[in-house]
Amino acid sequence: MDRFRKPGQAGLMRRLDLPPLWLVLFGAVAWVIARGDPWNLSFSCPETDLLAGLLVGGGVLVGLLAVLQLRRARTAVMPRREASQLVTSGLFALSRNPIYLGFVLVLLGWALRLGSPSALPLVPIYAWWIERRYIVPEEAALARRFPAAFVRYCRDTRRWI
Repeated sequence: MDRFRKPGQAGLMRRLDLPPLWLVLFGAVAWVIARGDPWNLSFSCPETDLLAGLLVGGGVLVGLLAVLQLRRARTAVMPRREASQLVTSGLFALSRNPIYLGFVLVLLGWALRLGSPSALPLVPIYAWWIERRYIVPEEAALARRFPAAFVRYCRDTRRWI
């Protein structure tokens, strides 16, 4: 055991290690970058604000609908929990990861709303981080639990869109 870590701290950190919290963290970093931009770059205009709102709203809607679909199927929604079913219909027929796709859309919309080109590179970094930290392990678990069905699903459905 790490001599600097308090008992139970690892469990707390694991419970806090959730994609929505990473989204909030990346959103906060985007805000700091936008406010601290030394070049004062900006592309804010009514059209950009409209697109930003559509992306944020669409991302929230996609994420919520995907969560509802998983709940209806009575399978795990939370990362690191074993799925009882492989959901391949509805939004999951368009993307293997619609919840994470929704998060990426929200972050993209937020970066656009901030109007700072300097914040935009955080979007692909966030997508990479989510893929590495959550998607790859979740897909490996699904492949072990539903071997043949998951292979077909991967063949027919892209990871993102």
